[in-house]
Amino acid sequence: MYSRELSVQKFYKDNRQRLKLNVLTCDGGFNRAIDNAELNRPGLALAGFIDIFTYNRVQILGNTELRFLKTLSRAQKMESFRKVLKFEIPCIIVTESNRVPRELIDLCHKRSICVFRSSYSTTVLSHLLSDYLQNYFAPHETVHSTLVDVYGIGMLFTGRSGIGKSEIALDLVERGHRLVADDVVIITRKSEEILMGEASELSENHIEIRGLGIIDVRGIFGVRAVRVHKRVEVEVKLVEFDPKANYDRLGLDEKTTTILDVEIPQVILPINPGKNITVIAETIALNQLMKIYGHHAPKEFAKRLEKKMKQQERDHLLKLKQRDFLEKDYE
Repeated sequence: MYSRELSVQKFYKDNRQRLKLNVLTCDGGFNRAIDNAELNRPGLALAGFIDIFTYNRVQILGNTELRFLKTLSRAQKMESFRKVLKFEIPCIIVTESNRVPRELIDLCHKRSICVFRSSYSTTVLSHLLSDYLQNYFAPHETVHSTLVDVYGIGMLFTGRSGIGKSEIALDLVERGHRLVADDVVIITRKSEEILMGEASELSENHIEIRGLGIIDVRGIFGVRAVRVHKRVEVEVKLVEFDPKANYDRLGLDEKTTTILDVEIPQVILPINPGKNITVIAETIALNQLMKIYGHHAPKEFAKRLEKKMKQQERDHLLKLKQRDFLEKDYE
């Protein structure tokens, strides 16, 4: 897992149209960094209480803060702004196209702090901005694997280099499924239990096949063969077949793996010549769909087997009773 850095310049570039941002002052402020996804409304700080001022967040000035500032004299405003702006603030956003005090603009210009203005209300802007920042700063890691959307199930194929992950993905694409990422999969935890996978910008829509090279999947198979991102729901771990190994035969021993503290099902799939891995992969996806809808085939089979064994035991006891009766019949 690695961390991202978000410069104010990138933040502005990504959100200029989405948040309807206008730059009021930004000399040198584009080089400042935003290091977390939280927002702050500095009402108490402007009033003079800075003991717990969370200055390292994007600061939002809405109607409440600006109306409070209107009640202050110019000297009081300057004192309030000086106390707040002595901290390393990433940037300031003023909502609802409010007029920004000249004193604030001048001091931000001297301190190289970007001030933006948006026509959105504070509530709407906070929602949109939080969504962007939460997504950007979400925990993520890069995994050497291949991710394919098979019947709507995000299947993460893992295994040693050269075992055939890309070849399986290409075969699945040819059968109508959709490639998400090959070789390098960037997995992001969007919430407590949701993992999303996507390709790197460089390798998007491409597969590397040994002996053939790089293939443009979208160019060959069309737009229906790829997708930008997909939820990671099952890991299929490819291993060489070992005749001495004890592989799961019934599916009752459900294995799991953990990625970014999120637990997902894992299927260990041995590879040997002549085995149709593509069809098995499709079956794994369909079986996972059945589990989602409440049908667990191995457990249902185990229940039927147990029921059958109990019935056979009852039949056997009945036969013993009947035989005992006949053996004691002395007529």
